[in-house]
Amino acid sequence: MSSADFAEDRLRRRQGLFQRLADLADLEAKPAELHDDVERRPVNILEPDDTRKRERFIPVTRFALLDRLTKPWLWPAGQDADARRFFRYLDYWRQQQYFALLLDLEQTYEAFSPDSDLLMTRSFSDDDRAVLQHRVFEGVESLLQRANYERIDPNNIDIILTRDSHYGLDLFVDMKAFERIAIYYRGATNRKYEKRRVRKFLRKEEFNVPVFQRLCLMFKLKPVEVCIEEAMRDMKLSREAAEKYVARSRAHFPKSMNEKNIYLKLFKNIPRTDVEMIFPNTEVRFRPMDKLRLGVTASGGLGMGAAGAAGKVALLMSNPIAAIGALAGIGGVAFRQAMGFLNQKQRYMVIMAQNLYFHTMADNRGVILKIAARGAEEDVKEEMLLYSVLAKEKSTRADLPSIDLAIEHYLTRTFGVKIDFEIDDALDRLIRDGIVVEKPDGSFVTLPPAEAAKHIDDKWDLFLDHLPDPVSTEGYEFEGRPSN
Repeated sequence: MSSADFAEDRLRRRQGLFQRLADLADLEAKPAELHDDVERRPVNILEPDDTRKRERFIPVTRFALLDRLTKPWLWPAGQDADARRFFRYLDYWRQQQYFALLLDLEQTYEAFSPDSDLLMTRSFSDDDRAVLQHRVFEGVESLLQRANYERIDPNNIDIILTRDSHYGLDLFVDMKAFERIAIYYRGATNRKYEKRRVRKFLRKEEFNVPVFQRLCLMFKLKPVEVCIEEAMRDMKLSREAAEKYVARSRAHFPKSMNEKNIYLKLFKNIPRTDVEMIFPNTEVRFRPMDKLRLGVTASGGLGMGAAGAAGKVALLMSNPIAAIGALAGIGGVAFRQAMGFLNQKQRYMVIMAQNLYFHTMADNRGVILKIAARGAEEDVKEEMLLYSVLAKEKSTRADLPSIDLAIEHYLTRTFGVKIDFEIDDALDRLIRDGIVVEKPDGSFVTLPPAEAAKHIDDKWDLFLDHLPDPVSTEGYEFEGRPSN
């Protein structure tokens, strides 16, 4: 076959896939732009929505997909009910697999949980804790990736550390305080906010703010001794000076925060400029305009008070009562200006606390539960979409790019969402569970819906017989004591 004939045959196969997926959506088929250059460049959330790289997250419920993918006219006679039953079996099966992962991860995390009220009956050496700590981070990050979260490099200052927030706060975070940190997001978009501008004569002006629809933070603090040694080495301080420096830098931490724990936080709809709010050592600083305004007010007040009191102070010997009153007046002016600084900072702290109150979704163990549930749902949605094609079409591995693109166009035409569909991961799971079999020639054989449902039913019967032993190899048992 010539290259021209091969290209024409490939185009015909793609158009057929688009037509059939358009039929799934009960839409009139329209020409679709075909391309192979799916971008794999790093995500840049600062870009506009229409140019930012597509994310893997499918912002549609699995129930919506279930209803649309099992319409009676989309399957041969009688198979729509079997397909619906198979998808429901697959949903429960995938949830149970994630629950098995959770049992092991929860047991590992218990040694680092800041919220546990259980009796600690196992002791761990420093080496054991290092192994468990690595296992917790790897396990949670794996769940985040399977839930289609994107990683943010903690060293990416452009995203994490900003000049000030759209609320008007100037925040600072010392990233050196963390021994290990992981930041993940899902759903980067831009939202419109309003703000009154002086140059617009206090009229409201709309502006776009990059927003993380979901943001997950996981971190462990450095031990105090490590921080002291780093301060002595990097800043050339004596041990006494280094201890004082570390104590001042950790004064912003809550008293209950323990350097041995691993903390997890999950937030919703966090503006990019407010990412600094989510860290435990966030410092609120005055902006240049605040310093100018408060400085001018303070200097003016003190200057006027000093000028008015100068004459009275000169009468210290002849009229000490008047002089003392003048000095008290100057002290009162200074006190009011100092309170102005403190009150302004307090207002900033209230703004930060109020915003975090409405953005917080879950903490610690609750984060793991939410992420695992989301991961299972994302897997099921991807598998339902892929199965709906493979169960009806004879396909080979060479057709996967066309199927991938066709599914993406189906989601765009049906729900108006643009995603980067993970066809390889979905296919691997279907093959691993025996729903799809790949032959040596690269062709796929997919179980029909009724057989696929029975296959999952049979796997359920064997599931409990192959449960792993959850006994940990780290630590040793002893007479328990309360964890907190």
